[in-house]
Amino acid sequence: MAYIGRGLDKISNVEKLDNLTFDGSSTSYSLLKGGVSFTPSSANNILLSIDGVVQAGNFTVSGSTIDFGTAVSASSTCDFILHYGVGVITTPSDGSVTGAKIASSAVDLTSKVTGTLPVANGGTNLTSGFANGITQTDQWRLTADFSTTGDNFLTTNLERVDINSFGYIGTGMTESSGVFTFPSTGIWKIEAIAACALNSQDTMGVTIHFTTNNSTYNTVAQSLHGGAAAGGELGMGYGSVMLDITDTANFKVKFQAQSIGTSNVLAGNTNQSYTHFNFIRLGDT
Repeated sequence: MAYIGRGLDKISNVEKLDNLTFDGSSTSYSLLKGGVSFTPSSANNILLSIDGVVQAGNFTVSGSTIDFGTAVSASSTCDFILHYGVGVITTPSDGSVTGAKIASSAVDLTSKVTGTLPVANGGTNLTSGFANGITQTDQWRLTADFSTTGDNFLTTNLERVDINSFGYIGTGMTESSGVFTFPSTGIWKIEAIAACALNSQDTMGVTIHFTTNNSTYNTVAQSLHGGAAAGGELGMGYGSVMLDITDTANFKVKFQAQSIGTSNVLAGNTNQSYTHFNFIRLGDT
């Protein structure tokens, strides 16, 4: 009884190719459809039968040539060759693929996704203008006591902290004659911690000076301590400022010892951080 219904070559994008005739010596043959060279989408789109056995995974396709890797006997018969196009290898409809169908780690966010990415697990969506986090931190200190009357800039005895386990992020600050240069632009927080040994009921500490032209400096923060005792008192002063560093060649800071009184001492030590300075890059400018 004849087959009732449509032929396989009429079902959507299934195409029936010309059967192959094996010669017993060749490993590869040209794929034809109606006598015309035919290039399939891939080897995975080809279904063929030889001597009643469906072949799978034992041949390759390059262009319009199918290669079995070994000679097929001349007595073998090619029963059929079908090419399954995209009409049968179905493209999912919009919205039909669920998360369960996607394998873990299957999506590469560095190259396969565009647009604004949400924070995972129900967080707040990130919008444009997201700034990098902390990429630079550094800490410097005064290495020896500095006795002063009046105001004097700290130009010597400055070092990056070097105790065991000390660490800083990035390339760190550079210093020359008391002038500190930033390694990168961004929003920076500068902290001055002054360890003050007062001679009498005086006030002393450290002021932070800032320039935007590598020449003219202005006071932007003070770290002062006032003494209430008759003398010999040791106390701490703290001052900080946040600066928008947009030009590393011209935007710089330096520190000044400030003493309202006679022969007060700004304490320094090369083994411990008494008077010291912190530099923290908070984010992008």
